[in-house]
Amino acid sequence: MMKSLLSIAVLILFVTVTSCGQTNSKSTKALTFLVQKSEAEWRKVLSPIAFEVMVKRGTEPPFRNAYNDNHQKGIYVSAATGEPLFSSEDKFESGSGWPSFTKAIKAGVITVVTDNSHGMVRDEVIETKTGLHLGHVFDDGPKDKGGKRYCMNSAALKFIKK
Repeated sequence: MMKSLLSIAVLILFVTVTSCGQTNSKSTKALTFLVQKSEAEWRKVLSPIAFEVMVKRGTEPPFRNAYNDNHQKGIYVSAATGEPLFSSEDKFESGSGWPSFTKAIKAGVITVVTDNSHGMVRDEVIETKTGLHLGHVFDDGPKDKGGKRYCMNSAALKFIKK
């Protein structure tokens, strides 16, 4: 019984740590962003959950977010700027509980930086214009599409139906 509980605890810890990251050499401290706003200014632009995710670098619950199960055709834009970031054409079912994509809609709209939070080293995805948090990227995506899984927070996105 005790061994079973320990195995379950280890499995839960592993899933939590690996569900939405990895390493890269870039840091947001070395970058300059085209759009810069104070926290007070972002609070006026973003919903409370988008502010928590994007500015405070939080995350939303898996499986209980707006776009995990969205199967409509269209594009996903930044909740902060309206910049097109991802296409439904590149969205796939990862089973992680968050919307996952194989690539950005075009080069340069997202940047991958090192995230050293929570005792882990992960690859964080930020919006290039603002430096705001979108999610994390992993190397466990579909191999035939480049092998990347861009695991995004729905709160950081808005969907525009085609």
